[in-house]
Amino acid sequence: MFRILKNSNNNSSRIISLFNNPTNNVIGSKRFYSIEQLKQKTKNQKLIQWVEEQAKLCKPDKIYICDGSEEEFNRLCNDMVEKGVITKLNSSKKPNCYLARSDPSDVARVESRTYICSNKKEDAGPTNNWMDPKEMKATLKPLFDGSMKGRTMYVMPFSMGPLGSSISHVGVEVTDSPFVVCNMKIMTRMGDKVLEQLKENDSFVPCLHSVGAPLKPGQKDSNWPCNSTKYIVQYPDERAIVSYGSGYGGNALLGKKCFSLRIASAMARDDGWLAEHMLILGLTNDKGEKKYIAAAFPSACGKTNLAMMTPTIPGWKVETVGDDICWMKFGKDGRLYAINPENGFFGVAPGTSASSNPNALKAIDRNTLYTNVALTPDNDVWWEGLSNPPSKAIDWTGKEWAPGSKTPAAHPNSRFTAPLNQCPSIDPAWDDPKGVPISAIIFGGRRSSTIPLVYQALDWKHGTFMGASTASELTAAAEGTVGKIRHDPFAMLPFCGYNMGDYFSHWLSMENKTKPELLPKIFYVNWFRKSPSGKFLWPGFGENSRVLKWIFQRCNAKGMEYADNSPIGIIPANDSLDLNGLDISKDNIRQLFSLNKTEWMGDLKSMREYCKQFGNKLPKEMNQQMDNLEKRFKDF
Repeated sequence: MFRILKNSNNNSSRIISLFNNPTNNVIGSKRFYSIEQLKQKTKNQKLIQWVEEQAKLCKPDKIYICDGSEEEFNRLCNDMVEKGVITKLNSSKKPNCYLARSDPSDVARVESRTYICSNKKEDAGPTNNWMDPKEMKATLKPLFDGSMKGRTMYVMPFSMGPLGSSISHVGVEVTDSPFVVCNMKIMTRMGDKVLEQLKENDSFVPCLHSVGAPLKPGQKDSNWPCNSTKYIVQYPDERAIVSYGSGYGGNALLGKKCFSLRIASAMARDDGWLAEHMLILGLTNDKGEKKYIAAAFPSACGKTNLAMMTPTIPGWKVETVGDDICWMKFGKDGRLYAINPENGFFGVAPGTSASSNPNALKAIDRNTLYTNVALTPDNDVWWEGLSNPPSKAIDWTGKEWAPGSKTPAAHPNSRFTAPLNQCPSIDPAWDDPKGVPISAIIFGGRRSSTIPLVYQALDWKHGTFMGASTASELTAAAEGTVGKIRHDPFAMLPFCGYNMGDYFSHWLSMENKTKPELLPKIFYVNWFRKSPSGKFLWPGFGENSRVLKWIFQRCNAKGMEYADNSPIGIIPANDSLDLNGLDISKDNIRQLFSLNKTEWMGDLKSMREYCKQFGNKLPKEMNQQMDNLEKRFKDF
């Protein structure tokens, strides 16, 4: 018998009758699970009670407990195709692939509507939107009240990271979007296998999501239901997430940035580890020696391309552990070990091509969900930068498109969601519960001037300052003016779940948790520097392996091998960067490493102004590092 919900009302009896009448609970030919069947799958009373509470609040017509199977994925996709929500692509070219078009108002992260609702405002800090948790809950409750009427509530238990890993954590998302379910199936380890490992008293991160578009009886549904009112809310003190109004990307796939960064960063602060916006790759040299590298870039600045890079240096190999998120915890040997908590790629499509990222194209040629790319006449997909444009297409808004059109065929932030294990360059240890040992950490951004191709930190404190001083030109992956430079410390500005000043302190504290020589060495790169005429000075893509080779060599170095000192840190010595076979002028190399004192002092002034907002939360080491940089340039 279904247990009566607390404070039951007339709606409760409606839900009960649905749960007890299996003929009403079907999707295709599949019966829905009831709460009673959830109880058979788990003894975790917190989970059962939480799902019951969300059902009472959101008032769905049906509840479905996701099992995470391929059969379930295919069934949900076929159901969405039948309803015209998504389009099945050409099976001979893109087997088991689908295209979705979002509402034009729902195409990217909505940072202005993203909140960190810590108990104290100072704990959220000046770079986050804050609201008192009680006030936020009072705001959200009427929005969620009945928000799933006419819809199904899908319950998704998911693991961020390999099942059974001491670095992994579990979440449970409820949503009224089957498209979100299919994306989460790809992006996480989701379903029965997670419930099986969730013990009776285990904690989990509750994630409530609704597109905010209840249906009246007989009302025709939208192809992309959403609401003009949007909230993406994190409660770091409660380890909980609530999202309303958006069905797109990280706004709705709550294991993505909400859990893996905003909530996880707060967990990492409290428990002494790192949750970072970083790719992870394995780099093997021509002698068979291997090192693992983590790298933090703002969104759409080349993380996926670097993670799947095909090196141009003979005998060197790059293998992919992850392209976006990195969780690092100390091992018994004192080194930092990293996992990719995700199970798939959620990559930016435009610019992805056979020349920029051949491994990505192979990874997304099957079992992939595409969003907001163009549809070609032969039922394939296309986006700017993929290949020569088709003679005609249907653009991301559903309108006819042809070359020369004033608008792009694919939205600049159009995406693909693909299983990680389909990547040809996948690392053998990508799913290892132990994680992989990190030898180097790289920061970088999109800067057309000032920042050289690569340089190395003098020590951990200096490296923390380099991460804190990361700045990048805005891209279409975030709200704001494209091309404008904004500070993006550690590439975590939209993702840090607490005060950024405390976050700097947390990074500095890593130095006290192990021997300095066991910590990863820290570097900064800039593939995007341009000449005065506006042309890129460095070819990028596979040629970036030449920079990785220098980083690899510096990780093995005992002193200043391959290196020279500079005011900003350690830079490659003359002829230490492997340029064999690369057609690049000496003038380009000179410009790539030139240091303009005026530009650097301008950056430093901007950094000082930026840091003032943190007040007494700014660790004194940051001011010391800024003073040291200024002094080194005076002596330059």
